[in-house]
Amino acid sequence: MPLTDLTIEVFLILRHAFFGKNGAPKTFTLRDKRNTQDDPLDEYIAKVLSRQLKGIICQRSPGPLISPDFVIYRPDDCLGMPRSALQSDSTRIVAVEVKKLQRQKSGQVARSTGLDYNTTPPCGTVRVYDADDAPLDIRGFYLFACQEQTGKGTYFLSALALCDGNVINADFKLYLSSTGQRQKGIGLGTYGDGFNRQRPMMVFANPLGAAQLDHATTLVGDAPASEVDARLGLVYQIGRTIPEGGQGFFFAYRAPNDIPRGWEVQHLLDPFPKPLTRVATTQARGRFRLPLRLSEEK
Repeated sequence: MPLTDLTIEVFLILRHAFFGKNGAPKTFTLRDKRNTQDDPLDEYIAKVLSRQLKGIICQRSPGPLISPDFVIYRPDDCLGMPRSALQSDSTRIVAVEVKKLQRQKSGQVARSTGLDYNTTPPCGTVRVYDADDAPLDIRGFYLFACQEQTGKGTYFLSALALCDGNVINADFKLYLSSTGQRQKGIGLGTYGDGFNRQRPMMVFANPLGAAQLDHATTLVGDAPASEVDARLGLVYQIGRTIPEGGQGFFFAYRAPNDIPRGWEVQHLLDPFPKPLTRVATTQARGRFRLPLRLSEEK
């Protein structure tokens, strides 16, 4: 029997864990957050997947500042496979990074026009390491979840999209240049005890900023409908314009019960809002102004 795509398995489990048959969100309970880097939602999602994935491992990141948040893999089906094959085989191994969002009072998802990715830019290929600490490049997906609170410790998700990282960025060289070793600037300042961490802070598109993906549960990938099993239905074809020329093509799927009767597949061109800052230089720091007018020195 051929292996099923792991992203489909993950998506369907999360769809039914967080939403009812009619698509209405289910409430769930999270423990309190322990510190700024701690995220109980990541932990909750990993537990849901670990309980329901059969013969498949959901391995969480060993630390809060290590990306991706977890790797989903079939261990027996990975053994003996060449690294080059695992890089594109989402039936055997995939990485998932969780991007939790809140909803603003306006009703729009927060940071809809640009999401911070800090030192690790999004990418459809990400790097992890095997038991011998050798690099292993695998497919990368991003789980965008809009979490809203109903009471003390109780929440629901009002939107969920599991997206192929390539729909946000397919430049693996950029990914490696940001996640690899960087040379610190040391010995800085008057006394030589300052240093520059040289941490890139990156902003890329937020797929939930697209109205078509908000208030819904969607799987976005690069596999055409003919290659996806009957547990999903195609709702959108997405094109993303490449400035140098051409387009990237992707497909958005939902569970059949979430698709209106008689739905016709729609074509979306560049549906994600672009980050607002589109200038080549950064802004200077804000100025501290005093209500004083001083005479010019002669």
